[in-house]
Amino acid sequence: MTELLEEAVSGASAGMKKAISHLESELQKIRAGKAAPNMVDGINVDYYGTPTPVNQVANVATPDARTISIQPWEKSMIAPIERAIMMANIGLTPQNDGEVIRLFLPPLTEERRKELVKKVYAEGETAKIAVRGTRRDAIEAIKKLQKDGLSEDAAKEAEGRVQGLTDKNIEKVDAACKDREKEIMTV
Repeated sequence: MTELLEEAVSGASAGMKKAISHLESELQKIRAGKAAPNMVDGINVDYYGTPTPVNQVANVATPDARTISIQPWEKSMIAPIERAIMMANIGLTPQNDGEVIRLFLPPLTEERRKELVKKVYAEGETAKIAVRGTRRDAIEAIKKLQKDGLSEDAAKEAEGRVQGLTDKNIEKVDAACKDREKEIMTV
C-alpha cells in the first residue's frame, strides 16, 4: 500500500516538473527584444531536396543584442536560407552581404512589451492550472487508496506532501514569470 502511495506522490512530482519545464520552454519562445540563436531553430531550409534546420547548414550566432548572424557553410545556401526565413514569417527581414545573412531585431515599443508581459503571465497561468490538475489527480489517487484500506494518518501525510510540492511549484511559476517580465521590460 505504501508503494502505491509513494507512486502517487512521485507521479505528482514528475507531472509538476513537466509543467514547469514546459513553461520554461514556452517563455523562451517569447521574444524579449534580445537576439537569440534559438529564434531561427524552427526554420527549415531546402538542402538538396531535404528540409533541414538552419543550424545544421550554417553557423548561427548573435554578435550583439539586436543582431542574429547566419553564416552558411556553403555560399550556395545563402538564397535558400533567405527564402526560408521570409517564408517562416518571423517578422524579421534577412539582409546578406554575399557571405553572411544578418537579421536585425527592431527595438520593442512600450505597448508591445506590455503585450509580451501579458503573454508571459497567460503562460504562467496555464502552468499553474497544470500543476493544480496534477495535485488534484494525486489527491484523488490517495483518497482511493484510503478507501482501499490506507490509514487516515498516512493519507493526510501524503496529501500534505503533495500540497507542499504544489506550493513550491506555484512559487517557481511565479518566479519564472517575474524574471521574464523583468527581461522584457528592461529597455
